[in-house]
Amino acid sequence: MGLLDGLLGSLLGGLNNSQQGNLLSSVAGLVGGQGGVQELLRKFAGQGLGHVVESWVSKGQNLDVSAEQVHQTFGAERLQQLAAQTGIDPSQIAVHVAKVLPHVVDQATPDGQAVEGNALQDQLASLLKSGFGGLFGK
Repeated sequence: MGLLDGLLGSLLGGLNNSQQGNLLSSVAGLVGGQGGVQELLRKFAGQGLGHVVESWVSKGQNLDVSAEQVHQTFGAERLQQLAAQTGIDPSQIAVHVAKVLPHVVDQATPDGQAVEGNALQDQLASLLKSGFGGLFGK
């Protein structure tokens, strides 16, 4: 496992393999859901955080997002749904989404542009099958 694999794999520390896989799938669903990356950009922009998502899409360093910002953007109900889907404690789901979401968006937009529709679904499916290019280990 390379340095980057180890670093990003450690982001999901405390989660078992099943929870890690479920989290990656669920976050990919957020990114690939109705409206795709553009919808994420809209949601975060509504919270004054559009520049954060833009950093994930564009080439260069990804800005961090906090658990509180994730909670404000998605709301308690959506995070409860994610907690149920992933088997992660509801009090911790926003923390884990905040750690993973920038990397998922970054990997789903490899050319620095938000792809949508079938192209986005294909990219996310490929990333899931490959364990997000080995970013998170197995």
